[in-house]
Amino acid sequence: MTLEDLGYHTELENYRKDNNLSSFEVGRVISEHKERYVVKTVSKEYDAEIIGNLRFTAQKRSDFPAVGDWVAISEYEDDKALIHHIFPRKTIVERQAVGKHGEKQIIATNIDYGLLVQAVDRDFNINRLERYLTICHTSNIEPIIVLNKIDLIDKDRLDELENKVKDRIEKIPVISISNETQTGIDELKELIKKGKTYCLLGSSGVGKSSLLNTLMGEEMMKTDLISESTSKGRHITSHREMMVLKDGGIVIDNPGMREIGIADAEIGLEITFEKIINLSKQCKFKDCTHTNEIKCAVLEAIEKGEIDSSLYENYQKMVKEEKHYEATVAEKRKKDKDFGKMIKQFKKSRKSNKY
Repeated sequence: MTLEDLGYHTELENYRKDNNLSSFEVGRVISEHKERYVVKTVSKEYDAEIIGNLRFTAQKRSDFPAVGDWVAISEYEDDKALIHHIFPRKTIVERQAVGKHGEKQIIATNIDYGLLVQAVDRDFNINRLERYLTICHTSNIEPIIVLNKIDLIDKDRLDELENKVKDRIEKIPVISISNETQTGIDELKELIKKGKTYCLLGSSGVGKSSLLNTLMGEEMMKTDLISESTSKGRHITSHREMMVLKDGGIVIDNPGMREIGIADAEIGLEITFEKIINLSKQCKFKDCTHTNEIKCAVLEAIEKGEIDSSLYENYQKMVKEEKHYEATVAEKRKKDKDFGKMIKQFKKSRKSNKY
């Protein structure tokens, strides 16, 4: 195995030289467990932790390593290493942190493609697909839609679902697969390129870990049996983990996400909902909200059946969510600024009182 097999490229090597990191070994973070990391190099895997200076200078959670990061390390014991430096990230896949207003959570870094996995037999949901698409577009990574478990439905139902996806989501590859029958697996493998990194995104039970096992050719990730009463596979991936495929390509598996909060996603929304954005240029008012204005091109297109009303509703919901996130961030910054001023005044007051 070479560093290139892990996704290393010329820009990273140039950065390493320019920043005097040549004395360190280079590796990639393949898993994270509460600020303990597994770093993979050409020769071995290390149990790693960050040096004190990195911890001391970190101002936010994103300043710590994440799965997919390239790092400079030094070995201090057999199979143990210290992380001295995090290389610049080419891409960052993130969402709004669950239960933390105005904060983001990194899903993975340095991703080239997002594999958006949905099972066709249970909670198939195009709205959710559009959320994952927006995350991909915001992160500047290429999405690929994977419809999984097609062995559990008949051909007519599959054709119906494929048409629904393609009618509403244009210009994105859609591949239908079955891990049981291996249908579509070769087609998917053809899209996986050596040295490129793919991130599996989807809810619990859609078959992400089973798909990774299929791509690996062996059972690397644990899966549970499907419940006969609910038809839901109990997904037991508890952390993000990166795997290198035998035939090339790197895949990151993720725990299923119940909440897919949109954060700082204006550009992503514009790409995902390109139909609506293009039509909005024809609205009478530049600041049209597409809710009740006269001569709104978007509302007129919905009335004529040119735009799916579900697409429009999902767009409005996600725009509102994105604006709420921005407002929360602005409020948080103001509070931090006010707190900083208060501390500064307090220190000044104490200094004056000394004399």
